[in-house]
Amino acid sequence: MKNKMITIMSALMLTTVVSTAAIADNPVVLKAVGTWSSLTNFKKHEGPFFNEVLAKASNGQIIGDIKSQSGLGLKGFEIMRLVKNGVFDFAFGLPGYVAAENAVFEGADLSSVTQDIETERKVAEAYFPIMEKNFAEIYNAKLLMLYPFPSQTLWCNAEVNGLADLKGKKIRVYATTLGDFVEGVGGTSVTVSFAEVIPALEKGVVDCAITGTMSAYSANWQQVATHAYTLRVGWGLAFGAMNMDKWNSMSKVQQEIMTTEIAALNERMWAETATEDKVAIACITGGECAIGEKGSMKLVEPSKEDLAARDKIATDVVLARWAERCGVECAENWNATVGAVLGMVAKAK
Repeated sequence: MKNKMITIMSALMLTTVVSTAAIADNPVVLKAVGTWSSLTNFKKHEGPFFNEVLAKASNGQIIGDIKSQSGLGLKGFEIMRLVKNGVFDFAFGLPGYVAAENAVFEGADLSSVTQDIETERKVAEAYFPIMEKNFAEIYNAKLLMLYPFPSQTLWCNAEVNGLADLKGKKIRVYATTLGDFVEGVGGTSVTVSFAEVIPALEKGVVDCAITGTMSAYSANWQQVATHAYTLRVGWGLAFGAMNMDKWNSMSKVQQEIMTTEIAALNERMWAETATEDKVAIACITGGECAIGEKGSMKLVEPSKEDLAARDKIATDVVLARWAERCGVECAENWNATVGAVLGMVAKAK
């Protein structure tokens, strides 16, 4: 019976694909991987874009099939290698996760240097050509978009009432630049995958963890963490990139449709993220919450002294370390783009 059901389901899936594809001659089928299935970006944007929007917008010329990296059991670090090898045609992911290949990918989302979403968008747009060039050279991929997750803050299962309390704490990070910030405040950075954060907080493997505001709420971190320290330490900037060979195999019309629809998707995602911080923080700390159950974490907002200390760490530690990792030419490119937006200078020795 079980084998029969599998056969039936397979047939139904095949029928759906064939009937949809029949709308257009020679449709292109895109195998895509998205971010985390439990979060807004995948549920409301990445998933529907590939499973519904593309086929409708292209009248069946482009057929998408997307799975989340969490659903596939991927950690995120391997995403672009799989795109380069043709396992996936398209990927949504975080540059911070692929920066092990080259520090240049960190440049649009260095920890602590950008404090509001309007400035972060200017940073992303300024740095896009540099990211585009490196995606092409390193991964044989065409960068099509940069979009944000909500702001990255600290969620602690420990008494944290200000920046000074982070000293000596073990703090979960997912990117080198976040580790630079943690070490700049006197903490110890610990790399833990998103799916493993709750048990890590429960068992004391980490005292605090960094992720986005809505990401923390959606993943129920409020069930194990006690303090929400809303010092903004990053944006979780994400990308959408496509295998270059697959892109080049598409017709000019298909490429134009893809470009137009990606641009519209990008706008929707920036607009969505701009609203999520306040909603998530209110929900996770027992405030007004129309999207689910309230948490009871203690809200700890950074003081003026905390913000001043963060700014100093951003310049003296985060930016300085990144410039050393990335090299002189990389730092100069950053200065001419992001640096010009922020009024900051990266110096590589």
